[in-house]
Amino acid sequence: MAAQAPPQPPVVSPWVIAIAVMFGTFMEVLDTTVVNVSLPHIAGSLSATVDEATWALTSYLVANAVVLPMTGWLANFFGRKRLLMAAVTGFTVASFFCGLAPSLSWLIVCRIIQGATGGALQPLSQAVMLEAFPPSGRGKAMAFWGLGIVVAPMLGPVLGGWLTDNYSWRWIFYINIPVGLASIVMTKMFIFDPPYIRRPRGGVDYWGIGMLAVGIGALQVVLDKGQEEDWFAAHWIAALAAVSAVSLLVFLIYELRARHPIVHLRVLKDRTYASGVLMMTVVGFVLYGSMVLLPIFLQTLLGYPAIEAGIAMAPRGLGSFVAMPLVGMFLMRFDPRKVLVFGLGGAAFTLFQLSRINLNAGYWDIFWPQVFQGMSMALVFVPLTTVTMDQIPKEQMGNATSIFNLMRNIGGSMGIAAATTFLERRQQVQINVLGSHVDAYSPAARQMLSGARAALMARGVDGATATKQAYAAMFGTVQRQAAMLAFNETFHVLALLFLAAMLLLLFMKKPAHYGSGPPTH
Repeated sequence: MAAQAPPQPPVVSPWVIAIAVMFGTFMEVLDTTVVNVSLPHIAGSLSATVDEATWALTSYLVANAVVLPMTGWLANFFGRKRLLMAAVTGFTVASFFCGLAPSLSWLIVCRIIQGATGGALQPLSQAVMLEAFPPSGRGKAMAFWGLGIVVAPMLGPVLGGWLTDNYSWRWIFYINIPVGLASIVMTKMFIFDPPYIRRPRGGVDYWGIGMLAVGIGALQVVLDKGQEEDWFAAHWIAALAAVSAVSLLVFLIYELRARHPIVHLRVLKDRTYASGVLMMTVVGFVLYGSMVLLPIFLQTLLGYPAIEAGIAMAPRGLGSFVAMPLVGMFLMRFDPRKVLVFGLGGAAFTLFQLSRINLNAGYWDIFWPQVFQGMSMALVFVPLTTVTMDQIPKEQMGNATSIFNLMRNIGGSMGIAAATTFLERRQQVQINVLGSHVDAYSPAARQMLSGARAALMARGVDGATATKQAYAAMFGTVQRQAAMLAFNETFHVLALLFLAAMLLLLFMKKPAHYGSGPPTH
């Protein structure tokens, strides 16, 4: 009697599958930034300082980073559909308890659960969508996926600020509940495991899991808390950095030799994939670094309230929203590597524009560079993903997307840490440079001092106090101008990194299913 063939999964429209997986992914990515503007409210409500409340962010990012790279293995071990449903369910339940949190410690524990369950959602959704669409349609699929990945972090501060101001910070977690329920229902109905998803042979790679968790977790804490603690001046930061370096080095050596590794690093032997992962790391570095700089600039130098600073960031999402649907069509007609050149060049150009603004900048000086950067990022994310994953077999897709998303997140954490550190260091340098020109021998400085002193005395301030306040006002002017120059320099360096990333295109092969002209019927 002939062996019975394994049952084939039902045929479901790939766009229904895309919507099903993107519900959970959008919710998870949104939660990486939605909490930021609510930290002062959370701290006040839970009787904690703002510095203590930032652990609600750090704990989420650490747990997220630890789970991300092992998602491919977990999907094979437990089944992709089962893992996806468990991840969305865990994230939704954790969101509910985050909203109920009576103390900061409760909130941090729930955020760890959120991060751990949410860590699997990005690579799972990307793998499912890449497999659901035929190779020729992956450009449109990744445009839809990229829309959520790019827009959600930009929407987070706006939505978080609006909910906190109009309702309560607890609602930034409660809004996940209906989205999570919708994702669970659609996943149950429309997502099915392909026949090649099966439990890996051999035992569980406990050593790999342990070294990965320690190495990535320690690295994430160092990147998130380093600038706040003056980096290696703090002994615990230096110790964590050493632990991370040793753990990750041993992890790399061990995984390359293990028979059944938790992360299959040999996929990096593919030149195109390795180049794409490195480019995504650079893109994450620059994108998240620039995203954290602009709100700081708007609030500290231009005086924007937090909610208005969040709204001022919205045009970047608008640009991505407009451009994403068009990118899939471009990929059918042009080599994706050429589209990447335009995307990286456009993103670099917008950062060069931001590096030329000054303290007299108006809303439209911020609006247009962000719109163009959002459009440029659409021309980066979609072709980069399609080129990188084009040669990856379906059996390895889960592992490949895990590494790809991990490096984007680590690049983003490194970009935030590097951008804020560089900004502060350059501001100190510029204060020394500008301050050296403000002395008793400078006619302009003397004139400004006497004018400020006279204006204060005209308001009824006595001579001695007016002199002190005039000096303070002059130093404040020096500080603001130095900060402006530091922002300009930081944006300039980030723009150069985008241009440098183009060199990686030389190592990437043209994908087989794109850039061959209009599709034939």
